[in-house]
Amino acid sequence: MPAMRILVCLAMTAALIGCTPGKPTVQPVQQSTPTSPAPLVTLPDFSSLVAKEGSAVVNISSTKIVHDTDNTDPFPQSSPDNDPFYDFFHRFMPNPPQVPHDYQSKSLGSGFIISHDGYILTNAHVIDDSDEVTVKLTDKREFRAKVIGSDKRADIALLKIRAKALPIVPIGDPSKLKVGEWVLAIGSPFGFDNSVTAGIVSAKGRSLPDENYVPFIQTDVPINPGNSGGPLFNMKGEVVGINSQIYSRTGGYMGLSFAIPIDVAMNISNQLRENGKVSRGKLGVEIQELNQDLAKSFGMKEANGALVASVEKGGPADQAGIRPGDVIIGFNGKDVNSSTELPALVGATKPGSTADVKIWRDGAAQNLSVKIGELASTAAPAIQAPKQLHINRIGLGLKNLTADQKSAAGVDHGILIVKVRGAVLQSQLVEGDIILAMNHTDVTSVDQFNDLLSQVPRGGSVALLIKRGNSSIYIPIKVD
Repeated sequence: MPAMRILVCLAMTAALIGCTPGKPTVQPVQQSTPTSPAPLVTLPDFSSLVAKEGSAVVNISSTKIVHDTDNTDPFPQSSPDNDPFYDFFHRFMPNPPQVPHDYQSKSLGSGFIISHDGYILTNAHVIDDSDEVTVKLTDKREFRAKVIGSDKRADIALLKIRAKALPIVPIGDPSKLKVGEWVLAIGSPFGFDNSVTAGIVSAKGRSLPDENYVPFIQTDVPINPGNSGGPLFNMKGEVVGINSQIYSRTGGYMGLSFAIPIDVAMNISNQLRENGKVSRGKLGVEIQELNQDLAKSFGMKEANGALVASVEKGGPADQAGIRPGDVIIGFNGKDVNSSTELPALVGATKPGSTADVKIWRDGAAQNLSVKIGELASTAAPAIQAPKQLHINRIGLGLKNLTADQKSAAGVDHGILIVKVRGAVLQSQLVEGDIILAMNHTDVTSVDQFNDLLSQVPRGGSVALLIKRGNSSIYIPIKVD
């Protein structure tokens, strides 16, 4: 900035000198030499790409119910002074079931549609441990999404919404990307739907810490929280990657963004769709990077390859005869130039298949045949409601009232709300309410209530008559 100020000041001083009144100075006319005009350089226009493909990019919001297990009282905020229902619960439920106070934790991300019938790709970390996932389209329609599966190792998740004739993105070939090529991202940074940012490919085949199975595409496209899971397009309008991570010391964009190649993501999504999990090949070795000194000690002219530091006893590599000190320089016909390249190559190999492994040993190259094993799965079980308390389709945990509870509340029928979860948290319902009726039908038991609820079509709504303290009120509830 100081240098800029100096330049500005000099320019202003020269202008003042030139304008000083006085005797005019006659300057000789210079004959200009004709020169060719400089070539016109224009930046790319992404408007047609965005107009064509933007409708297939979606906003994803996930909701997680956080349980405050420190509460020993199921109604910790009630007191004789502020809650007319206090006496009811503390007289007739002196040792009530431990009902933790729940609250919602929400996160935002992006995704894109890959099939006309509603399959959507995003990052696994966008929907991890979520109780509810909502997808919003550019036409403002919203859908409750089903998580078909997720793979944390590659940070890929596959979702499904119930819709037809949806717009989809074309899939490109990341291997044809060139460093320096223009690319474009569409996503929802900080919740701003369908925001467009552009940049260039900075590098290919990047390996990040704890991310050994993905050869990332590095770009300088501005990516921020909320862009995760969104598509990275090439200039042809094809998706070549999924924006996944940024390198940052502040939490915001600093010029280094990383995308998962779309071929890796599509392979994983196909496995999740067909099998519900992802199978990866396993070699059974621990490797390290070569340097010039190590390469020289092994009689190698160049420091290319993955040095085997240890071999799993009884594993695929051990059975094939690979030993510590070997340098793996090729795998299934592909050169291995660094240790970071090998895990992705092995992981993409089908378990049970046979791979040709080229190694350097005793000053010469050798070829070995290895039967690839299967890497242990990291698939997490689906989130389920606690077995001791059923959560119904609208997110309520209910219990029948005892005779004493009915007497204390001054009712002859009704059921007690002991847990509120999911979307119904946005309603006025709270734990401790008594449901007296659904629409015009008296509610006499939990089973009867859930049976009535099952008859309500998806997207419909019901009115619940609630008894709270000395008051009764109808509360509308949407049924998904």
